[in-house]
Amino acid sequence: METNKRDKQLKARKRVEELKDFCIHLTVYVLVNLFIIITTVTARMNNGEDFVEGFFNFGTFATAIFWGIGLAFHAANTFAYNPFFSKDWEERQIQKYMEEDRREAEKFGKH
Repeated sequence: METNKRDKQLKARKRVEELKDFCIHLTVYVLVNLFIIITTVTARMNNGEDFVEGFFNFGTFATAIFWGIGLAFHAANTFAYNPFFSKDWEERQIQKYMEEDRREAEKFGKH
């Protein structure tokens, strides 16, 4: 009984650590990308572009976009989101294979 409680506590600690890591990642993402965007727009404006030209430029947001893709995968992993292999899908597959094994056992058990 004590082992089960310890396992649950370790699992909870791991979950909290994953959430903390994601929050740190998100905070760093926001701060660094704000700095990059402000610096990029300012540099473009100093080179003769107006604010709109400097702001609405792919290069201004390239880091945020590609890093954001990685952040989205981190979020999906942290919050256990998988649109392709949901818990419901996993349960159906488990039931399917258990049923196949049961039928195989019955088939060979009858002979």
